[in-house]
Amino acid sequence: MSLLEQLKFDAQGLLPCITQDAATGEVLMLAYMNAEAVENTLKTGKVHYYSRSRGRQWLKGESSGHFQLVRQIRYDCDGDCLLIQVEQIGAACHTGRHSCFYSRWEGDQVAIEGAPTVDATALYARTDILDAVYHVIQDRRRNPTEKSYVHSLFTKGLDKILSKVGEEATETAVAGKGGDRDELIYELADLQFHLLVLQAWYDLPPERVYAELRRRFGQSGIEEKQSRTQ
Repeated sequence: MSLLEQLKFDAQGLLPCITQDAATGEVLMLAYMNAEAVENTLKTGKVHYYSRSRGRQWLKGESSGHFQLVRQIRYDCDGDCLLIQVEQIGAACHTGRHSCFYSRWEGDQVAIEGAPTVDATALYARTDILDAVYHVIQDRRRNPTEKSYVHSLFTKGLDKILSKVGEEATETAVAGKGGDRDELIYELADLQFHLLVLQAWYDLPPERVYAELRRRFGQSGIEEKQSRTQ
């Protein structure tokens, strides 16, 4: 009997997976797997997950090199949750910390445990700068600093974020009309940053936009718009 036959996936074909440091017992992260991710984890000895936001399977460490090497796999009494003990290469968390569970609630405030062990921003920026910036934005949103511009936008709410997107779009259009390439690049970067803030408000990582662009790739723009109105 195979491992898959022991497991009970939900209506979306997923089940949660808790990942634990085999050496210390520290809980590193929680993510989801589909049947394909389980199979590839067994086949390769490296943990694969399924990203609900991206809508695809992914190998932990495919961008960062911070792989999780399987040491033991357990499942609970109902077969609807996995516990995988791993040897963690590098950091488990995208912030560069060893564990994703670095925020501790202390009565009426959050305490942050430990500093990043790797420069995750620089690491992820080498492969996907938009994704790297998006995750920094989400980190500022959840763990604000006193002078965080990002946190101030989230505190002021969606209308403020939309206002900034509109403002930056106008400034980009003006720069485009002006013909100064350096100025246009600067304004495009400002616009892209605020678009990422808007995406973060809705928890939409860049991969979701990439997926939509892939879907449209090779289609006539006119036909694609017509298909949306039918």
